[in-house]
Amino acid sequence: MVLAGGEGKRLAPLTRDRAKPAVPFGGRYRLIDFALSNLVNARIVRIVVLTQYKSHSLDRHLAQTWRLSPILGHYVAAVPAQMRRGPRWFAGSADAIFQNLNLLTDERPDVVFVFGADHIYRMNPRHMLGEHVDSGAGITIAAVKVPIEDAGGFGVIEANKSGKIVAFHEKPDNPPHLPGDPTMAYVSMGNYIFDRDVMVEAVTTDAADDSSNHDIGGDIVPRLVDGGLAHVHDFSAFEVPGQALEDQGYWRDVGSLDSYYEANMDLLSTHPMFDLYNQEWPIYTANSPLPPAKTVHEDGDRTGVAYNSLLSDGVIVSGSTVRYSVLAPLVRVNSFALVEESVLLDRVSVGRGAIVKRAIIDKNVEVPEGAHIGVDPEADRQRYTVSENGVVVIGKGDKVEA
Repeated sequence: MVLAGGEGKRLAPLTRDRAKPAVPFGGRYRLIDFALSNLVNARIVRIVVLTQYKSHSLDRHLAQTWRLSPILGHYVAAVPAQMRRGPRWFAGSADAIFQNLNLLTDERPDVVFVFGADHIYRMNPRHMLGEHVDSGAGITIAAVKVPIEDAGGFGVIEANKSGKIVAFHEKPDNPPHLPGDPTMAYVSMGNYIFDRDVMVEAVTTDAADDSSNHDIGGDIVPRLVDGGLAHVHDFSAFEVPGQALEDQGYWRDVGSLDSYYEANMDLLSTHPMFDLYNQEWPIYTANSPLPPAKTVHEDGDRTGVAYNSLLSDGVIVSGSTVRYSVLAPLVRVNSFALVEESVLLDRVSVGRGAIVKRAIIDKNVEVPEGAHIGVDPEADRQRYTVSENGVVVIGKGDKVEA
């Protein structure tokens, strides 16, 4: 089960017209592609994606991209909120599972992977499955080490030497640090393996509790920890095929505009923190019939060049300069324009002589000739969304003034 129903309010305006897992990333991918690729690469090929808010673009992406082999019983199926338990939407991640327990009746699995849909990482879930079976736990939680100052936004885990979780703190004000390292904490990645019967009992009991928020991290996990049923899987202790040293243990929760921007920038160095070019554990996505990217013109100062950037299919850099940027399919940057440290999504057009710096521009935006974005912070704040770290964000199809 892949949980893909989140609104992603902190990613607005990128989530104004789409669910968070459908947000484009890295030029040609969607956020959900990373979780699905990890599962499919590990030959976990019966997958349901639980959707809810603004799911049209997500549903279309799943239908057009994630077609596995039906003759072998493999599938990735979008499952919208169906109100099977009454006239209400999902009240939380645990309630999403509870309202879809019929899926377990149909498939009769021994264990159930419950993964989030909006993180950037590579992992082999079968390593986690092996630990789950060996430990005899009712739930196994994938965890990663993060700086202590960042841990308050996550579920923080305390485990003993055998990997048994002895305490779990959901988004604590004062997160406990790792033993012997006051600078780091152990946090949940939002990826779980449940024994089926343990999960059914847990979400059914939770559904009957009117005081619950019906959340896996906030409600289900603490109860299972108290019952001695929870085990931790150290994500960073395992490698996947083809993984470079630089991106071992890489995991990013792109829950805010700044974290989304920084994760895109992580793709751009010579030895990137996250390597999209690992073909032994590929990240799958849609293949569009688009022409190759190109740079054109070499005429004095009217030269099309791109430095340390990702250029997707159909991109044209025409007599302009692109530096440290991610350009999605069909972006066009016209003569004498400058794009620097920016993320441009599909079909963005940057007009002649325009300047775009430290910006995220969503699909179908036309930056007019001579416009300046990311140059004057005060002017940007009056016209656009600006993140805490000063990244300018322009929504899908929004009008940009010259």
